Amino acid sequence: MSLVQGIGLSILPHIGGITGSYFTRKNIKTWFVTLDKPSWRPPNWAFAPVWTTLYTSMGYASYLIVRDGIGESRKIALGFYASQLAINWIWSPVFFCWKKLGLATVVSNILAANIATCIYVFYRINKTAAYLLIPYLAWVSFATAVNFSIWRRNSKKNQ
Repeated sequence: MSLVQGIGLSILPHIGGITGSYFTRKNIKTWFVTLDKPSWRPPNWAFAPVWTTLYTSMGYASYLIVRDGIGESRKIALGFYASQLAINWIWSPVFFCWKKLGLATVVSNILAANIATCIYVFYRINKTAAYLLIPYLAWVSFATAVNFSIWRRNSKKNQ
């Protein structure tokens, strides 16, 4: 694999992140500020650097799988990777555009399970690729808890 392919795969996840920020940015200043949120949630400024790091790490992990994987195991690993990326990308519209906090919690739980599966299948091909996804799983797990808390705190308000 070439350097260009490695860079391309490292950038790929950012496409959904940039698109998702369109939905996020628009509604943070209007709708999101009105929600009852837990005191332990990260500040708004933390999300951009965290997601930039996570998207780059997961992209590079996919490059390692493309480079080192062969046959059916590579297809399976990349299938799980593609599905978690799609699930990741759908969360922002579900939460910020459609304002479906309960559904967003479900999506986030499915995403966490999918990331855990990716770590498992990536580990068989390239341990570094699997390790690169661990901070992503940790962040999504924490974000799921935040999402759940926001949903519970605002469920009557949004019915």
